[in-house]
Amino acid sequence: MSKRAIVIVDLQKDYLGSGRFPLVGIDAAVLKATQVVEAARKNGDLVIHIRHESPVEAPFFAIGTEGTDIIPAIVPGEGETVITKNYPNAFRETDLARILNASAVEDVVLVGAMSHMCIDATARASADLGYRTTIVEDACATRDVGFKGEVVPAAIVHAAFMSALAFAYGQVVSTADFASQLKN
Repeated sequence: MSKRAIVIVDLQKDYLGSGRFPLVGIDAAVLKATQVVEAARKNGDLVIHIRHESPVEAPFFAIGTEGTDIIPAIVPGEGETVITKNYPNAFRETDLARILNASAVEDVVLVGAMSHMCIDATARASADLGYRTTIVEDACATRDVGFKGEVVPAAIVHAAFMSALAFAYGQVVSTADFASQLKN
């Protein structure tokens, strides 16, 4: 059995162009994420889906709304675990670490959204908990953010967070690089 888990973070309808909080490049990221998940399933890797629900009033991922549904292109397969979280860090107050440990997982591979929030928080927690952590960067998406009255474009936000994660928290690879690692 594989010692790797693919963790799909927050690929939910509210992030689509038709959703309440659309992300830049979400369609391309979902396509890449589906490629990672398909390869992982063929490899016998554990696949875990994370979905966010906001426990307080929020502009997106409101409990009971269609926006919290997982994007149809990447719905869970039979027997795959779905974990609901309420914080950016997918490990916080969830069973994620327990499930990974029960399956003797050593390697955690992350795809999903948003690069600067839940991917960042979950990647840092994963590394802090001792998992070898990989982020498949082109299978992640984010959006423009503001700082001091300036708009920071999504591509810059994504690059900044991927470079920070690659510096000290894990390996940051493309979908093609991840697929080639599976063949080795």
